[in-house]
Amino acid sequence: MSKNLSKKFKYERQHPDEIVIGLVSVSDRASRGVYTDEGIPALESWLQRVIRGPLHCETRLIPDEKDLISSTLLELIDDYGCDLVLTTGGTGPARRDVTPEATLAVATREMPGFAEQMRQISLRFVPTAILSRQVAVLREITDHAALIINLPGQPKAIAETLEGLKDEHGQSIVPGIFAAVPYCIDLIGGPYIETDPAIVKTFRPKSALRQP
Repeated sequence: MSKNLSKKFKYERQHPDEIVIGLVSVSDRASRGVYTDEGIPALESWLQRVIRGPLHCETRLIPDEKDLISSTLLELIDDYGCDLVLTTGGTGPARRDVTPEATLAVATREMPGFAEQMRQISLRFVPTAILSRQVAVLREITDHAALIINLPGQPKAIAETLEGLKDEHGQSIVPGIFAAVPYCIDLIGGPYIETDPAIVKTFRPKSALRQP
């Protein structure tokens, strides 16, 4: 699917290579101001360090309400033109944890490899990683598509799943999921994303590499 950059969204892309990313933190207590949300600041800081090129983030802090989560995802993709939406929180087995269901409700196709890899990374630290129900999906509409990924709730776990695990020499032990995100965005018609290889080395087949 090739992106039609003439399509009018609420956010107007400043450059063809600008990636528009939605960040959604799902938390009843943080959304009420009981404590300060840490998920969105951690994600914004990480993305700004990793992505080389123009970046715009649309952020939302919302409670664990299935319909509200779904409508927020629809707003970010259908109205604002986000290429990637990252959610944090609401993926456990508690009854209020409904982020995966809300994500699946707006999906056109699932991308199970992302969630499988996230759980593999988290299992290196805690056996309760198997309780995480996070999913990754595509939402495809006319002339536009986006990747949605449910991330863990803790800033440390967010960075670990995105970057992967490295040894004391900086060599990769377990690949993080973000290494595959830019090529996925390519394949669904989004902008060409480049990353800082010292943090995340993007993988693309040679045929998909942009020539200098």
